[in-house]
Amino acid sequence: MKKQIITALSCCMLSLGLMAQEEMQTEWTQKYDHKTQWVGTGLEGPDKVSFIATEKKITVFKTSDGSIVWNGAYKNIVPKFRKVDAFAPFWESGAIFLFDKKLGKDKLAVVDLKTGKVLWDSEVYQGLTVDNIEYIPEKDGFILSLENSLTFVDARTGEEKWESTAFNGAVAMWQYIEGDLVMLNFAPPGLRAFFRGFKNQLARIDLDNGDIKWTTTYSGVPERKIVTKERIYDMNIKGGKVFLTMKGLQVFDVKSGATLWSAAFDEEVKKRIIQVNSPFGKGGKGGKIYGAIADPLIVGRDVYIVQKTRKSKKFAIYKYDINTGKVLWSSEQFKAAEAIPNIFVINDKLIAQVGGVVEVQSITKSTVDGVTTTTYSVGTKNIKPNGLIAFNTSDGSQVWDSEKFKKGITNAFVDGENLIVSSGKALYSIRFSDGKVNYEEDVKNGGVGLAVEILKYKENIVVIGQKGVSLFTISEGKMVKASKYKKASFQSLEDNILLMRTAKNDFAAFNLDDCTYVKYNAKKDSQQALSTDGKFVWAYEKKQVTKLKTR
Repeated sequence: MKKQIITALSCCMLSLGLMAQEEMQTEWTQKYDHKTQWVGTGLEGPDKVSFIATEKKITVFKTSDGSIVWNGAYKNIVPKFRKVDAFAPFWESGAIFLFDKKLGKDKLAVVDLKTGKVLWDSEVYQGLTVDNIEYIPEKDGFILSLENSLTFVDARTGEEKWESTAFNGAVAMWQYIEGDLVMLNFAPPGLRAFFRGFKNQLARIDLDNGDIKWTTTYSGVPERKIVTKERIYDMNIKGGKVFLTMKGLQVFDVKSGATLWSAAFDEEVKKRIIQVNSPFGKGGKGGKIYGAIADPLIVGRDVYIVQKTRKSKKFAIYKYDINTGKVLWSSEQFKAAEAIPNIFVINDKLIAQVGGVVEVQSITKSTVDGVTTTTYSVGTKNIKPNGLIAFNTSDGSQVWDSEKFKKGITNAFVDGENLIVSSGKALYSIRFSDGKVNYEEDVKNGGVGLAVEILKYKENIVVIGQKGVSLFTISEGKMVKASKYKKASFQSLEDNILLMRTAKNDFAAFNLDDCTYVKYNAKKDSQQALSTDGKFVWAYEKKQVTKLKTR
């Protein structure tokens, strides 16, 4: 049997060898009359646009074919301007903010992206950046978070609709409900001193007149990842409640703003978690770890939250009633666990993944011969000890503890009544009810090195390996197809296309129906972007823009 698997793999790799070397096909390529210093990759669609720009000039072109919509020097577009220091495109609004930054004398102009005409300009609003402007499509307006007030202006005219001094800081996140905005505030790192007297605030504001219907405080800091800038907090409204996922879970009444209940780490415990899990030593030293603690899991009226106990500082899982916040039970403490990155509920069992692969992002600086280089890195780290532990959802009692993953675990996903798990070296199908192993399959049979991460696609397990991608059947764990590539990280999965990206911004687009891929190798001193639908890779090289197809 082993010989048959190896032979099948060899044949597969030989048959896919030619496809694996193909370059991404060009949708279009265009050369423009100025260099590419800043880029803006817009939305997809026949009437949508993107741009390239320098301090002196800008060119806006159609995303569909690269044809120029408008271009020119800023002095001809905005007579008050001679240069532009920053851009803030709001694609959904069809407008872009241009900033001429001078200390205490900032100028801004809002320009129509389709025509290049100035919609409105101002020298009144100081200190604005992309971090303290929000577009509200329901009212076609911008919320401007200023030093002493919150101002709502018409997107097309700049007319001030209302001003409020009751909300402090920038808007971290908002939800639209019944003509109002429920908004979470924050102080962006680069603008922290700008918002003097800042305090954590969650508020509900009438969008028609700016009246504050209620305001309350929340616990924690709305942080973003240091390199990719993705939010590591969330806010949503459901069943008359505002759920804020930050340091655990905080629940508020959407009508009154009253705090209903919360289950969050205190600051001291949070600091300990970061310090213990940081691969860069105490304080992080330019790096941070993400995903070491599972997000709260809501199943019907039940909420499962991973917390550290105040006294022992050890992990335990707590089950709460979603309406009252009453603790229904808490599990036994995880004696040696340093991370619980995932929890799953399958029927009447709660399964916790102990340890495993988490994300690491870092920013480091080095100086050689007076030249300082900044390096941005996104990678992974496997936190030990590793394992799987199952509990009864009824009372939190432990049901089984798997011994298979003491040496390692990457991640897992649910398939029917089974949990599909990767140890890095092997794939397992584990029955949720008793922890019995349905099968174990060596990942090396895929020919792409150890597993870094696994995903589910149709009836297959997608193994993202050290040097490529392989497919195994979920039902039996048998290798189906594979293609070798180089070390790369998962970017997105759209339909049947898996996008991988290397540290040097090379891309590979894998077709998961046959495991073939097309690639793009980035040129030196170029910029790259991925379209929001995952169908295109954009390459910005000096004066040239190329749009490449991922399928």
